Amino acid sequence: MGEVFAGRYELIDPIGRGGVGAVWRAWDHRRRRYVAAKVLQQSDAHTLLRFVREQALRIEHPHVLAPASWAADDDKVLFTMDLVSGGSLAHVIGDYGPLPPRFVCLLLDQLLSGLSTVHAEGVVHRDIKPANILMEATGTGRPHLRLSDFGISMRKGEPRLTETNYVVGTPGYFAPEQMMGAEPDFPADLFAVGLVALYLLQGQKPDAQALVEHFATHGTPGAPEGIPEPLWQVLAGLLQPDPHARFRTATGARKALTAAVEMLPEAGPDDEPVEVFDQIGPLPVGFGPDGPVRAPQEPSQQPAEPQAPAPPPVSMSETGSFHLAPPPAAPQPSAASPGVATPRQQPHPQPGLRQPGFQQPSAAPYAGDAPPAYAVGAPDPSQAPTSGVPHDPSATRPYTAQHQQHQQLPPVPAPPVQHAAPHPPVRRTRPGPPPKVAVPVLVVALICFAVGIWALTQI
Repeated sequence: MGEVFAGRYELIDPIGRGGVGAVWRAWDHRRRRYVAAKVLQQSDAHTLLRFVREQALRIEHPHVLAPASWAADDDKVLFTMDLVSGGSLAHVIGDYGPLPPRFVCLLLDQLLSGLSTVHAEGVVHRDIKPANILMEATGTGRPHLRLSDFGISMRKGEPRLTETNYVVGTPGYFAPEQMMGAEPDFPADLFAVGLVALYLLQGQKPDAQALVEHFATHGTPGAPEGIPEPLWQVLAGLLQPDPHARFRTATGARKALTAAVEMLPEAGPDDEPVEVFDQIGPLPVGFGPDGPVRAPQEPSQQPAEPQAPAPPPVSMSETGSFHLAPPPAAPQPSAASPGVATPRQQPHPQPGLRQPGFQQPSAAPYAGDAPPAYAVGAPDPSQAPTSGVPHDPSATRPYTAQHQQHQQLPPVPAPPVQHAAPHPPVRRTRPGPPPKVAVPVLVVALICFAVGIWALTQI
């Protein structure tokens, strides 16, 4: 497993490197997803200030890759963003070389769409180049790019972090006014967009210096080989050396591009489709699509010890008390009539009470074909007249021995009721001393009080 940063981000493997830090593939344990984490390598005040300025940028747009969150751990800081696995435009050119004009127009439209939102926030990117334009791994489907790396971007009106005569950016994608130390502005980003479009159409980095000199000496040149004229007119409006002759907004350039696309020839059936591959590669061992994979615990090789059988449950009554032992059997008579079985003496259970030690037999035969009183279809004695209630001896038969002759037992006398003796009334006493003590004490206190007042009057 990788290093866990700030208790939340688990760094997995490096996927890129920039001017001020390395980019890692990381797992966000809180949001349960993979992200790209940019870790600051340098800790000087100037670099840290740029890092803080970049992570503070929050722009929501499908074609903009801005920081989403940040974290600090001791002397290290990082911010995270969405993980884009298709590489950059430099990877696409490395795989295919020059791209078809219609494919370039689609990428250019997405780039201008995202850039218009960035400019609407008052932010100048200042470092638009193929390496900072990332691609989603869409295969042969519709491409999807995202503008990233706002490390040297700044809002218009903010103080600059560099000297006036110091140029910040990537050589080869500078606007002419940037070389002369002008304040960053939106047209400088549009000039870099024109150079990126030439790079995609020609498959190699354009010579910006020679292009600017040609524009300044001979005006707008003709369309280079392999670039349709309508598309070249849009690019020429982006590459004008004079910022006032250039497109002023990304929205205006996008409208001109939409009109130019309608005049381009349709793609032929023999044109090779452009496929955007996954450039990051598979996850390392220990990680899966749903995050870190925990190794399953191996089962123990030792056989399980046999457990002692649990004791049988103690029989309890319906009220939760324990059953007592059954009462001793009644003495047998000395002589019995021949042919008559002597039943075992058993107590008569009282209705609604459960006698301790009494076990009800599991089943008993019914007399004749008459159904039991609780059987389905049996007549309900409670609904019949009082005089018509039949006497059913089978209701008490389960509690006696199974024979035809029954011996009537003598009734058991009820124990005498003992009444508790009445308690004498409790006499309540008031709190405090008795009157014999309280009255003399009050008299002495009054005398002392009078003597004290008399003594005060004599002073």
